[in-house]
Amino acid sequence: MGGVNKDNKPEKHVSQGAQFSRLLSLRLERQIKSLLSTTTSSTSSTSSLTFLIPVSVRYPPAPLHSTPLHSTLLNAGNHFTCFYLSRESDSQRVRGRGRGMDATEGDAPVNPQERSSHTAFIDNNTLYVWGGYQVVAREDVMLPSDEIWLCDLDSGAWERREITGDIPPNLEGFCGSHVNGTLYIFAGCDPVGYTNQMFSVDLTGPCCSWKKMTDTKGTTPSPRNKHSCWVHRDRLIYFGGYGCKTIGEVRNTSSSSFVVEEMSWTTIGDTLFRCWGWNNEVNVFDTHTATWSMPETRGPAPGPRGCHASALLGNKGYISGGVETAELDLFCLDLETWTWTQFDISSSCSPLGRSMHTMTPISDHALFVYGGLGIDGNTLNDAWQFNTVKREWTKMTHPHKDKPRVCHTACLGNDDDVVVFGGSSNLCILMDSVAVLRAPSQHHCRDVIIFQTQPYSLFRLCEDFMGKKPELFGKRLNWLPSKLRSRVDKRVAFFSNTKPIFTA
Repeated sequence: MGGVNKDNKPEKHVSQGAQFSRLLSLRLERQIKSLLSTTTSSTSSTSSLTFLIPVSVRYPPAPLHSTPLHSTLLNAGNHFTCFYLSRESDSQRVRGRGRGMDATEGDAPVNPQERSSHTAFIDNNTLYVWGGYQVVAREDVMLPSDEIWLCDLDSGAWERREITGDIPPNLEGFCGSHVNGTLYIFAGCDPVGYTNQMFSVDLTGPCCSWKKMTDTKGTTPSPRNKHSCWVHRDRLIYFGGYGCKTIGEVRNTSSSSFVVEEMSWTTIGDTLFRCWGWNNEVNVFDTHTATWSMPETRGPAPGPRGCHASALLGNKGYISGGVETAELDLFCLDLETWTWTQFDISSSCSPLGRSMHTMTPISDHALFVYGGLGIDGNTLNDAWQFNTVKREWTKMTHPHKDKPRVCHTACLGNDDDVVVFGGSSNLCILMDSVAVLRAPSQHHCRDVIIFQTQPYSLFRLCEDFMGKKPELFGKRLNWLPSKLRSRVDKRVAFFSNTKPIFTA
């Protein structure tokens, strides 16, 4: 936290690792006490107590031979076809800030850097990726705010686009949302401390420029990070997170809406903040009027939390995880009546409790949950589907048991595909008798995983078949209409760099 404490001494910014350790503090405290009680007689005064628990969120870049793109196709028969793009050479790997396609040497492919805690969305079957961080030489490296990466999901080709204007500072724990061609970035932690600033960029034109939104109306939510957002009727509806409030704000806030974890002094702008903790507030930003509001909700609201997952189905927003529960909890907020509903589900058929996972709508009544950090301290590789009508969980079978993910993104693509990008495949924190430290691991990711959740149409199947076997059609491909030929050419490019692996 930027600022000064009560002794007028500089106060350090709270890192994400510290926040995640708070999330698991009760379990860690029990483990430390147990370990201390059994080792005091055999430990010298100069030695420290050290053990590893997989709950960190920092790591250096992935190896140079990482696979840039692969997809997983699931069908009703529980058989899978996995396609992996061929690995790039070291000289082809983009380093540093990355370069645009027109700036590359020869025809070398362009790929984004490995990253985690970024934001992503899909528009016109193009995956957009912005922000996030890496760890290089055990130092946090925030990825550039003046660029956005685009992946054509038909061909698998990446493109870097530059963004000018009021470029946001380096941010972690922010929340990104896409509305009508515009990307909004709200809150997070910048180099100074927590923030509640909002930035927007219109991505529909050939030139993109950031705009800092300073002329909003209403009361802006307090600084925070690790919150989530639903996009509903051109409104951004934010939920939860960890951040700071003034003493006056805390006095006017229900104790069930904001859990104070610590008291310390910091100044953000002209405001003095003292109380830090988790919240379960609902804040609404109208993108047409640039106005903030806070609706009054009813019903059994989820407890204050962050690092949770959210998804929108129709007029209802769903929240899961981000708290220490044995099973993954699930809540629903009606965005017309502002009424909360909690799903009571048998623990025998529920996913393990988790945080930093993703939840994606895949139909009018189904949610797809993937990965996350389990309450057992493990990085998870499981996939689940929740039926909101039957109110039941179904565990999905998939061949990627070797690809656990945390702090990744998951977006809904064409044909109800779930497109997962980036994240970490292994998180750890190192603990001793003095401090809690993060232990970086060599598992930073930049691959794309595509889960097929519904049967493909005949057109899609034919298109993919022509992409895999263009030699069977020869010159007949030239007879296709130009638009269809362009689509087939993209699929040829995609499959020409893949090799299928069949698993049962």
